[in-house]
Amino acid sequence: MTGQVTDSQGRGWTLPNPLVWRMEYTAGTPCDSFWLRCPWDPGASARPADWIRFSADQGGERVFTGVVDECQVVQDGSGGTLELSGRGMAALLLDNEALGQDYVTATQADILRDHVTPYGIVTAPGAALPPVARFSTATGSSEWSVVYDYARFYGGVAPRFDRLGRLVLTGWSDSRERVVDNSSFVTRMALRTRRYGVLSQVLVRDRYSGQVQTVDNAAFLASGGRARRVLTMPGRSSFKTMRYTGQFQLEKSAVQLEVVEITVAQTFCVWPGDLVRVQRSGWDRNGQFRALQVTVGMDARGDWTRMELARPDFIV
Repeated sequence: MTGQVTDSQGRGWTLPNPLVWRMEYTAGTPCDSFWLRCPWDPGASARPADWIRFSADQGGERVFTGVVDECQVVQDGSGGTLELSGRGMAALLLDNEALGQDYVTATQADILRDHVTPYGIVTAPGAALPPVARFSTATGSSEWSVVYDYARFYGGVAPRFDRLGRLVLTGWSDSRERVVDNSSFVTRMALRTRRYGVLSQVLVRDRYSGQVQTVDNAAFLASGGRARRVLTMPGRSSFKTMRYTGQFQLEKSAVQLEVVEITVAQTFCVWPGDLVRVQRSGWDRNGQFRALQVTVGMDARGDWTRMELARPDFIV
């Protein structure tokens, strides 16, 4: 893996080959991130404190684009090293607050112009989200939350960033399915069940009419789950809108209820959103999944990829 950095003036440097590194990719939330340690001469003319952007390539392919958050130069008995860490380009939308405003009709072009392009972010081709009447942004909310609400609630698309640092506003591509079978270089498999955070019931209240709609997670309730949330819709809401919001919250909370974790001894073999079919003998959670989060790294263990798999229709 080869890393490159640039400063605010556009000057670029190629980093020495890293001693260890790790990159985490998500399905949109939380933000992608990276960390690496490489040899470094503390007397070098380059100033790590000036670097603002990071990118990485593997085998001639771009595998990460993001912002530099922190750097540390260390000198000890083993020589000098540099540690560098940061996040994907979504960081620019997470770190900046939106200006509160009301749109009579918000188009995709409006949202990109006001909340995305001012930060130097480009959008991947193929985005075609519908206009939304009476769309509002609240002062103090992040630019990311504006994009998320517009794309997810009204366009049915989970926004995310690709490896080139572009905002993606299209659905998952299911053109290719990865297979993890007995021939795969699997070093670890685990099934993680986490009940905390899963909702059993959502009450959605219309603040004007006082009407309340209730949506239940019947399976979780039957298993003894008890976690209710009450949501108040900000404007007049139809029954369909209210119920969709409640159902959305239930399904989103259930993503982490059961996650399959698989680690393989190779890098960059799967990406978030990819379909993965598990077919391993002696394993009782075979079937089709979708990659929820992927962590790739190189350390004393060698090359590895850890994938977290959820049901194919998970909600982000």
